[in-house]
Amino acid sequence: MNIDHLKLFIRIAATHNISMAGHELGLSPAVASAHINKLEDGLGVRLIHRTTRKVSLTEEGKAFLPHAEDVVASVGAARASVGAGSISPIGTLRVAAPASFGRMHLLPALNDFFVRYPDLTIDLKLSDTIIDLVEGGFDIAIRNSALKDSSLIARKLAPDNRILCASPNYLAKYGEPKSPDELIFHQCITLMGLENWSFQTEKGQFNIKVKGKFRTDNGEAVRDACTNGLGITINSRWSAYQKIKSGELVQILKDYPLVSNTAIWAIYPSSRLLAPKVRAFIDYFSEQFGDTPYWET
Repeated sequence: MNIDHLKLFIRIAATHNISMAGHELGLSPAVASAHINKLEDGLGVRLIHRTTRKVSLTEEGKAFLPHAEDVVASVGAARASVGAGSISPIGTLRVAAPASFGRMHLLPALNDFFVRYPDLTIDLKLSDTIIDLVEGGFDIAIRNSALKDSSLIARKLAPDNRILCASPNYLAKYGEPKSPDELIFHQCITLMGLENWSFQTEKGQFNIKVKGKFRTDNGEAVRDACTNGLGITINSRWSAYQKIKSGELVQILKDYPLVSNTAIWAIYPSSRLLAPKVRAFIDYFSEQFGDTPYWET
């Protein structure tokens, strides 16, 4: 049984696309299809259903997949035991990330990443929409929301501390709230669906439903609207830190921290073998951000 055929089958199971899986492994669509035919012929069963749009695993394919992953994982462990696992990762890494975070914190770090891993290429999709990793054929996603899919593995890359901000112009015109309950008298800028804000106080958690003239579905727009004096809003430090340093934004209600359990996560499909290219990406950005990222200093 050819190990390369097994690797191809595993990638097809993840991407649902023979051409895409073959491309990741440096194979033409015709060669990739031929490899899968040989694997099926050797096993005497059909592993995938082929359609014009995508492929899906047969019942036999679903049953075979964990065993194929075990074999590939065992080979990887064997190579690592004799030093072969130190070979630089190669191939294409497909990454999905929130648009603002990707532009501000992933892109600036890629030059050094490619110096360290010259045989890797990255396809980066920037979108604030939660993307299905398996359906979309992605190797990894960066998220700052809770992990809901138990079939995915999450590794924390950095804290995502959130603060309340306003512009000096807004505060000069409308005054600064001294406690969370005073927010009811202010214009509050919100992400759509996130109008309920929670604060830690000496008396326990305080919840308030805020209102304002402006809502949006984009975090960067929330920050910029706040900078422009449209109201008070919640910002992630990684998004607002430059505006705070320049004085364009001011943190308010510091004595009443927001109730938040958010972080920057690297999400990837559950597997018995973490692909070297995925491990390289996660380790690199964990090192870049650290326990106290530059936006927190």
